[in-house]
Amino acid sequence: MLSPNLILLYVEDPLASARFYTDLLDREPAAAFPSYVAFELKNGLTFSLWSTAAKDFISSGTGHRSEIAFMVKDDAEVERLYTAWRERGLTIEQELKTAVFGRTFVALDPDGHRLRVCRPDD
Repeated sequence: MLSPNLILLYVEDPLASARFYTDLLDREPAAAFPSYVAFELKNGLTFSLWSTAAKDFISSGTGHRSEIAFMVKDDAEVERLYTAWRERGLTIEQELKTAVFGRTFVALDPDGHRLRVCRPDD
C-alpha cells in the first residue's frame, strides 16, 4: 500500500516562505534552494515549498482548496496556539470556534495556504 510521505506547497518565494515555516515549525530546512525548500518532520513526512516561478513548474490549478492541519492534544492547546499565532502576526481566516469536532481556527501562510489547528475527534 502506498503512503504519502511528502506535502508540497506552491509558493511565490520559497526562501521567504521558509523563514515563515522555520519559525512556525521551530526547525531549520533540511534543504534550501532558491526554487525549492524541504523540511524533514519528526513523523517521517517531508514538507516542501516549490516556487511557482521555477523554470520547470507546470500547474493548471489555482486557488487554495486544501488545508494543512495541526492536530493537537486538547482544546487548551488550540487556544494557546490561536493566541500565539495572532501575536506573531499570522492572518486569521477563521476565528477560534467550536465546530462539530471541537475547538478550531484557521490561519493563513504568506501565500494564503490554510493552516488549521484542531484537536482529534472524540
